[in-house]
Amino acid sequence: MDSKNHYKAYCQVLSEVIKTAKNLYYNNLIAQADNKQKVTWNVINKLTNAKTTNNMDPPNINGNSFTSIANTLNTYFISMADNLLANKFSRSDTTKINDSMKYLKQNIKRCPSQIKLYNTTTHEINKIINSQKNKTSHGYDGISDKILKASAPFIISPLTYVFNKVLLTGVFPDRLKYSEVQPLHKKDEKTEIINYRPISLLPSFSKFIEKIIYKRLISHLTDNNLLANEQFGFRKNFTTTVATYALLNNIQSSSDKKMVCRRHFL
Repeated sequence: MDSKNHYKAYCQVLSEVIKTAKNLYYNNLIAQADNKQKVTWNVINKLTNAKTTNNMDPPNINGNSFTSIANTLNTYFISMADNLLANKFSRSDTTKINDSMKYLKQNIKRCPSQIKLYNTTTHEINKIINSQKNKTSHGYDGISDKILKASAPFIISPLTYVFNKVLLTGVFPDRLKYSEVQPLHKKDEKTEIINYRPISLLPSFSKFIEKIIYKRLISHLTDNNLLANEQFGFRKNFTTTVATYALLNNIQSSSDKKMVCRRHFL
């Protein structure tokens, strides 16, 4: 009996130790991650035994051939944007659009200075390349970020020359606009085309140019105060958490004002 009680007590202690160790491991994993949201969801999926599927498998629609399925998906994806825009504008509140235009007219009293797309440097391009993850995914050109990082010392100079030509002429190379579109299964039946959404795999070079132009564009908008305080998307330090706090503060301020007015009335 003593051995049995000792065994049960040991199992209980061991379970607590394992549980504590797991919590410590996952907490450290999330804390040290660059993309905390992605890692958090990976941990959740692992702990809940969420099943993963091969999202790249094309749907078997009525036993059609691969070419027929590709054309069907292509037609569906092309029409998605038009349908979304039509639905959005059919339900849009024109008041919000007028408010946005009113804001621009009130805050932009003068024509801002001309944007300066100053030349890039080998240092800036090298920094961009090194900031990329070692991914093996690639666009139609077959060149992944992993390959680019390995060959960076040999291609930085010609890339600097080409990118400066883009900034000087204002012409974005057509070949860098092409993307490899793949269907991503989201949920439910794989035979239903509505359960897929497209993902575009762009050439890494086009993403480098976008980062260079973005840096100059955001500097111009910030320096000339052309962005509203309510603009949180695609801005540094303007996260969803900050937006949530701002919304809660506005709600609280509005509630406090109503209470003051009510007390004054009473």
